[in-house]
Amino acid sequence: MGIETAKAIDRTDGRDRAAAKRRARGACPALAAPMPTGDGLLVRLRPAGGALTLSQFSALAHSAAAHGNGILEITARGNLQIRGLRAETVGQLASDIDAAEITVPDGPAIEISPLHGIDPEEASDPAAMELALRSKLQELLASPRLAPKLSIVIDGGGTFGLSALSADIRVLALSQARWLVAINGDGATATPVAVGTAEAAVSAVGEILVLLAMLGQGSRARDIDPVLLQTHFPTVAAVRSTQPCSARMPLPGLHRLADGKAVLGVRPEFGQTRASDLTALLDLAKASGATAIRLAPGRGFFFLGLSAEKVPAIEAAAAQYGFSAQPGKKAEHIAACAGAGACGSGFYETRTLARRILAAAPDLFDGSLTLHLSGCAKGCAHARQALTLTGTVEGYDLILNGLAMDQPDERIAGGRIDFAIERLARSIEDNRGAGESTAACLTRLGATGLSKALRQE
Repeated sequence: MGIETAKAIDRTDGRDRAAAKRRARGACPALAAPMPTGDGLLVRLRPAGGALTLSQFSALAHSAAAHGNGILEITARGNLQIRGLRAETVGQLASDIDAAEITVPDGPAIEISPLHGIDPEEASDPAAMELALRSKLQELLASPRLAPKLSIVIDGGGTFGLSALSADIRVLALSQARWLVAINGDGATATPVAVGTAEAAVSAVGEILVLLAMLGQGSRARDIDPVLLQTHFPTVAAVRSTQPCSARMPLPGLHRLADGKAVLGVRPEFGQTRASDLTALLDLAKASGATAIRLAPGRGFFFLGLSAEKVPAIEAAAAQYGFSAQPGKKAEHIAACAGAGACGSGFYETRTLARRILAAAPDLFDGSLTLHLSGCAKGCAHARQALTLTGTVEGYDLILNGLAMDQPDERIAGGRIDFAIERLARSIEDNRGAGESTAACLTRLGATGLSKALRQE
């Protein structure tokens, strides 16, 4: 089975039907198919290489204010979202993107190391691999039979690699000339299927795309039968990954690279900013010598080109405009959606509650867990299991370790949320053993212990 077979498969399905599916809940809201949300239409963009000049980023912010509600978000995977658009303004946004000469490649988003070509410790430049994939596998990548949320990661390695990012297809640089291809997982858990030259890696990715197209629209790498995988990759059992265990990418703060250059990482509070705040920060950074930005996993971006002596002023301004430029902030461990006031589907103001929780229960956030604050059961802000608080008509659903749509371990009336937060924090403080993390303590307490703690007066 090869690429020609995949082309034949593509022709059997109507593109209109595939396009309609892309607009369904769970599809990627690309520029050509924006997603309806509670505050209008949402568009998710992945600029080529995750790279923008400051002028381009400012142009996007101005366009978001002119044609949407002025709210921009950076996702956990380092993609950009523009909210509050209307059917008649999406085309105007697209025109602004073209006028700013921002390239947004067609097909599934391909995430590459944010400091590609800059990090002197990376094994090879993933941007060249992305270009090879897009040029040689163009028709396969455009197949309507691929899942709208298919994820492809190209990791160049180095200090700012993507080992923590999960993907359907992973391509990892082992050296300047050798690449590892793996499926279904992050750097520590993905299943390696092939290793070899750049050309061999491109061919392996093509084979995986063929398998996914054969399985049908909506299929992900986890759906590939191991026997089928073995048939297409006979040496799969002999391939071994050499990537270290996943670790969170360093983002906020000043980072000095091995060649002496410096980059500054910033993160908007809970991944969301208003166009006016973003524009003000970009104007100041540009005046201070910043030359470009790189979007990064973890809901933030890096400033490039700043001299070290200019960094303190940018760090202070970042805080003023709602960005964090300091590492170790507890807010990093909260995933909060737009919430009520910004999204019509939200039942509570997620960011307001997040600040109250940070103030009332800071010890919850020891880095061992993520708190997901979801205004409704859609769970837009976090697609993985977490300690989750979902908004409902009656109040809140608390899920100990799950998704926003899961059955709750406890239901909390709207007026009792502050009491519940206080009781949860106190229960963890009282029951946590020496050296035990918050996540481990919650797991040990379980749903029964959690319920008992929240019901005590």
